[in-house]
Amino acid sequence: MIFHIPHSSTLIPEDQRQLLQFTESELAAELLALTDHFTEELFSPHAGPDDVALVFPVSRLVTDVERFSDDADETMSKVGMGAIYTHSSQRKRFRLAPEPSERDALLNLYYVPHHQAFGEAVATQLEKDGTALIIDCHSFPSKALPYEPDQDPDRPVFCIGTDDFHTPKGLVEEIAHYLESAGYSVKVNAPFAGSIVPMAYYGKNDHVHSLMLEINRALYMDETTGLKLGSFDEVKGCVERVVSICRGFGDAQ
Repeated sequence: MIFHIPHSSTLIPEDQRQLLQFTESELAAELLALTDHFTEELFSPHAGPDDVALVFPVSRLVTDVERFSDDADETMSKVGMGAIYTHSSQRKRFRLAPEPSERDALLNLYYVPHHQAFGEAVATQLEKDGTALIIDCHSFPSKALPYEPDQDPDRPVFCIGTDDFHTPKGLVEEIAHYLESAGYSVKVNAPFAGSIVPMAYYGKNDHVHSLMLEINRALYMDETTGLKLGSFDEVKGCVERVVSICRGFGDAQ
């Protein structure tokens, strides 16, 4: 399996920090709102010796590897949150759009190597096992942020994101059944939808499977302080069970 963990980092290199028109307190608030806190700790310990945990090392405020690199293809670019954000979660501008040469340099420094590594991880697993299973690892705030398309206040505890081509329906049903039987509310593709696949395989290779798991942050952390709650280990155990279900599915292929 490949654990894709794109939004867990709060690191902003100093050369990029200078471009972000935030005060320190504003930046702290934005990082608290937009970072998928503790997702690396929740997911990557469950990776086995033949798995890959691909963790993006810098904040999504530098560049977001879950967006299409071309803004023309990216819906979220309409709110200033394409591959390189110009607007915050509050829909306020915080940086100028980079010049094309600056944009290319930034993508080549962070975005392109990440996606190359992602594609290579999938290729390696296809060569070894004939299939590859991606778990796209995320969290989300308990209340919708202003930039989010889905403003429904009825947010689940877990959101499962799927792709019509790459996500096995039976796997979704099995995970949802486990979570609901454990007492958690579950929605599919709400408030967030889809699951990432490297473009070389997207819509082309049905041996590449992908599923997104989004966890409501209120389940495991204090969203005002960023600190873990006492329930953290229980949630980590729940994630471990979901990973086991995915692993069983992969072994059956």
